[in-house]
Amino acid sequence: MPFTKFTSLDFDQIKTTIKDYIRSSSNFTDFDFEGSNFSILIDTLAYNTYITAFNTNMVANESFLDSATIRENVVSLARNIGYVPQSRNSAKALIYFSIPTSSTSTTLTLQEGLVCVGNTNDSSYIFSIPEKITTTIVNGIATFGSISNPIEVYQGTFLKKEFAVNGSLDQRFILDNSFIDSSTILIRVKGISDSGEGIRYTKIDNILNITNLSETYLIQEIRDEKYELLFGDGIFGKKLQNGQIITATYIITDGIDGNGPSIFDYSGTVRGSVGELIIPTGSIIINTVRNAQGGSDIERIDSVKYFAPRLYSSQYRAVTSKDYEAIVSKVYPDAESTSVVGGDELVPPQYGKVLISIKPKNAEFISDFDKEFILNKLSQYSVIGIKPIIVDLKILYVELDINIYYDSSKVTNSDNLRSSVFNVINSYSKSIDINKFGGRFKYSKILQLIDNSDISITSNITKVIMRRNLNAQINKFAHYELCFGNKFYLYKSENNIKSSGFTIFGEPNVCFLSDTSNEDGTGVISIITLVEFTNKYRIVNNKAGAINYTTGEIIISPIKITSTSLPNNIIHVQAYPDSNDVIGLTDLYLTLDVENIKINMIKDTISSGEKISGIGFKVTSSYSNGEIVRK
Repeated sequence: MPFTKFTSLDFDQIKTTIKDYIRSSSNFTDFDFEGSNFSILIDTLAYNTYITAFNTNMVANESFLDSATIRENVVSLARNIGYVPQSRNSAKALIYFSIPTSSTSTTLTLQEGLVCVGNTNDSSYIFSIPEKITTTIVNGIATFGSISNPIEVYQGTFLKKEFAVNGSLDQRFILDNSFIDSSTILIRVKGISDSGEGIRYTKIDNILNITNLSETYLIQEIRDEKYELLFGDGIFGKKLQNGQIITATYIITDGIDGNGPSIFDYSGTVRGSVGELIIPTGSIIINTVRNAQGGSDIERIDSVKYFAPRLYSSQYRAVTSKDYEAIVSKVYPDAESTSVVGGDELVPPQYGKVLISIKPKNAEFISDFDKEFILNKLSQYSVIGIKPIIVDLKILYVELDINIYYDSSKVTNSDNLRSSVFNVINSYSKSIDINKFGGRFKYSKILQLIDNSDISITSNITKVIMRRNLNAQINKFAHYELCFGNKFYLYKSENNIKSSGFTIFGEPNVCFLSDTSNEDGTGVISIITLVEFTNKYRIVNNKAGAINYTTGEIIISPIKITSTSLPNNIIHVQAYPDSNDVIGLTDLYLTLDVENIKINMIKDTISSGEKISGIGFKVTSSYSNGEIVRK
């Protein structure tokens, strides 16, 4: 008799199916399965079948990149298409210092490894260099770096490992430590009788333009986030010889935890021109050019799943926007999110150009040095005739104005409740929904998170505000354009746009931006100033620019701004979105501005029983309160 087909692999269904099968046999027609020991045997068979089915399903899932969940399997599947996940990145600081010495040597060499110790948040972090640095002695002073040309130190511990090549073995060269910053790996190879440190090998990520004499190596991530070194086979890359010694040096790092230190204490080692240890004759003060930043953790599994097939499909050629996105993440590991827009998509079109916006990790903008570095790397992949251009990041901020209604009978301290709400919002601000190009602020989710943050909260009314920062050109006539990428909400015919204060040429009072709308979805930007000792305002310029409520675009005509109320020449420009779900479209990086969140605590007198009739209950509006200026 054929076995009954399974329609489900739940335990109860498997057990029922086994019973039906046994009952179909004439030998067990009148058998009581529930009241006999035979039930235990059926349970055992069902459990065994269930566990086998579960394991088989897991094995099948782990065999495909899309469904795998174990990091080792995801990395292995990505490796099959030539993708190596980004390692941890060390936080890097730029410093310089001078060492007083009485040495007769003409040069001093700062040894690789420990250089200084940085302190932050009551924690100390080691900073090292991967290679030696040599400088000359001038008037008894050896200077390492300068304010214009500082040295870069990496947060982490410097380690060294040696391998002896034995061709008779199926030998693997594995670095035994986790948390390695792969960019700091340096490989040197020498023969037994060779002097010096050996020949420096170059790390590559593909075999293009590699010959049988190329002194190169590759790396691949293996179990427990460790790395294996791969060398040539005599066809692609130079083959290792018996007896050669491989010396690998690298830095293991704390990743993102190492960000922040700006004050450093010297702890390095220097030697003279003949290798003698140098004892400084005075104190050593380290000058910081840039505090430690750029540290990050190893690439997440979801990121590997996203970028691996895209880098493979690009075949190391930048043609489509997805190709650029994948390659940028490869050549610049510090990129948190990347947006690529073809010149043909712009208005007006800029054919032959590709505009790239990059949000670095733990920072808002990338340096000019990093821009030049990325463009030089991209030139190896770009198609001839297409010019990549890195543009400054455009951040779309989301601010919240929250009214929390709470049952006072269930809470003793409203400040603690406010802190609970803030912590929930702060956690959401770090979620994968936002903090990226194409991110989406989900209004319903934030309402639910707020309501569920404490049992005393009965409801909340939350207003969503969009903001762009205008970087003013002080004492210069300049034209400004701000794109929000989201439709503006028209609460009334005017005062839909608000700004922080600034002063302009010819007007001594602090000014603000406002607007007046038309029926066709367009409007006019005005510059206004408040009349002293009143709640009224005076129009300084009623035709200072234009606004398009449908496209969410503000254009300000040439204006000479002389100062701003906020530091760093910044003007906050706010608008209420037509939809409370805000999206970071095209080249806009979406982020939730936690620092400017307003949380107002309101007693729910109906829920607490203080005023059951509802008389005196404070009702707040879901829309703009009509204030001209919030800051």
